Amino acid sequence: MTDPSRLKTEDGAAGEPPKTEHDPEPELRDDAIIGIALRRSLLLIGGVVLVGGGILYWVSRPAPPPPIRETQLAEVEVREVQELTIPETPFTDITEAAGIDFVHENGAAGEKLLPETMGSGCAFFDFDADGDQDLLLVNGQAWPWTESSDPPATQGLYRNDGSGSFTAVTAGSGLDVSLYGVGVAVGDYDNDGLPDVYLTAVGENRLFHNEGDGRFRDVTSEAGVAGAADDWGTSCGWFDYDRDGDLDLFVCNYVVWSRDYDRAQMFQLTGGSRAYGRPQNFEGTFPNLFRNDGEGRFTEVTAEAGLQVRTPATDEPMAKSLGVTFADFDRDGWLDIVVANDTVQNFLFHNQQDGTFAEIGALAGVAFDMNGNARGAMGIDVASFRNTAGIGIAIGNFSNEMTALYVSEGSGMAFVDEAISSGLGPSTRLLLTFGLFYFDYDLDGRLDLFAANGHLEEEINRVQPSQHYAQPPQLFWNCGPQFNTEFVPIGPSDCGEDLVRPMVARGASYADIDHDGDLDILITATGNKPRLLRNDQRLGHHWLRLQLQGTSSNRDAIGAWIEVQLADVEKRLRHQVMPTRSYASQVELPVTFGLGEHTEVEAVRIVWPDGREESLGPLAIDQTHTLRQAE
Repeated sequence: MTDPSRLKTEDGAAGEPPKTEHDPEPELRDDAIIGIALRRSLLLIGGVVLVGGGILYWVSRPAPPPPIRETQLAEVEVREVQELTIPETPFTDITEAAGIDFVHENGAAGEKLLPETMGSGCAFFDFDADGDQDLLLVNGQAWPWTESSDPPATQGLYRNDGSGSFTAVTAGSGLDVSLYGVGVAVGDYDNDGLPDVYLTAVGENRLFHNEGDGRFRDVTSEAGVAGAADDWGTSCGWFDYDRDGDLDLFVCNYVVWSRDYDRAQMFQLTGGSRAYGRPQNFEGTFPNLFRNDGEGRFTEVTAEAGLQVRTPATDEPMAKSLGVTFADFDRDGWLDIVVANDTVQNFLFHNQQDGTFAEIGALAGVAFDMNGNARGAMGIDVASFRNTAGIGIAIGNFSNEMTALYVSEGSGMAFVDEAISSGLGPSTRLLLTFGLFYFDYDLDGRLDLFAANGHLEEEINRVQPSQHYAQPPQLFWNCGPQFNTEFVPIGPSDCGEDLVRPMVARGASYADIDHDGDLDILITATGNKPRLLRNDQRLGHHWLRLQLQGTSSNRDAIGAWIEVQLADVEKRLRHQVMPTRSYASQVELPVTFGLGEHTEVEAVRIVWPDGREESLGPLAIDQTHTLRQAE
């Protein structure tokens, strides 16, 4: 038998089973070999990566953190906050006792014409040169188409006997004239040593020259300062803008007004009764600048001085001016002009030193509120209330608009409204403020602020429950920067009920009427009696009063800056000679410095209006000094 294992296959290979046509064994064997190689390659690559990563980490590893060491904490010092103690400074209403029997006539007879709401101003000034502050109250009149009072209303001139008692001397003074008066400016425009009087009005304005015997002569026509017959003059002021040694005159004008136009507007309160009109419905105007040419003559130079601002969209006059004051804001030696406008932007006219001004209100930051809106601005004042080179511009605004407090740093012309941060704004928001001014009522060396308030509409409470026609005046104490707020509202427990009793206030002024060193307040009311408030503080603070007389400068030294150096402090007290302030009013010419508990004045530095500087040695305190400019 043949052994099958020895047989040859068809392919000639002995002992192997025959192969089929599709045998997969060789392919499987190749795939296994490739898989093993791939796994070995991956393992090799992984190893390289791990080794390389380890080396890289070792080279670039972060330094180990330093060992934690316990340190001893410093003791916490608790800052002591000074206790705020408001000074007790009562003000007493002495209007009747002092002999002031004036009553303002606004002509109101039911037609509700806009001028009837605006009231008038007042001025403290020494018209008879006897060393004490006399008083002038500006009056309106009955409208010519209504039945006039008999005798007709006139201005009110009162002579001070030196103790704060007044005698009416209007009759025969030359100021016993009837006009629809609004504002007053007092200044010695001819440098003869006697203060002259300028009155603004609805209609032509008037200039009265002081003749020196208790009488005033109307020199309006010969001086050329009447303005237009259809002007409505408001605040006004004397200042030497060209530094030639005599006083020039700036006059605010409000709106274009006539009885027929006013009546045709049909202003109404809710419910249908007639209301007083809004200034937005009346066209704007230009102010007037009258240059003093000497010899009692003036030239109106408003246009060439660059003071006619027009609304860009219409090319019509923009200004609706109610308040004005002057200051050298950038300390270049030339007086600038700041104007409070009602419902349009405020103006800041920068003196270009060549007889012209550039309006920079928006650029300087005083034109609008913080949201870029114009406000209903009335009264205005300017002061270095922090006793620094910076200046604060305070402007009283309409109800539901805070009083503005634009503050500059140093001698720059950039201002920021600090009404809220200073504490002034929130307390003034609801009230409608006309007159306001800085003054140091407690004689502590810091300038405080007073505001005279009152609405326009007798029935305003019927449509706005938060508003009242008669409103309380406000007194703000400057407590200094060491507290969270600078201006603290003073209540009746500290200033007395008489000061905060509501009234429909308009103008406001101050003076030391009784020679006791502290400052007394006068407030005017529309269609009513004024209020004279005697300052009865008894804090024992010292004071210094200075009255300057210019020689090469204007005789009143209006525009001069005075710096008082106290013996034991570095900071100087810094005030300006500027009677034009508040609303349609003038304050006294002498400048009062409160000294607090300081008993020595080391030096006084004066920058006169013509730019000359003068320094004086120590001055006795608690008295008034008259300082004459060196020849």
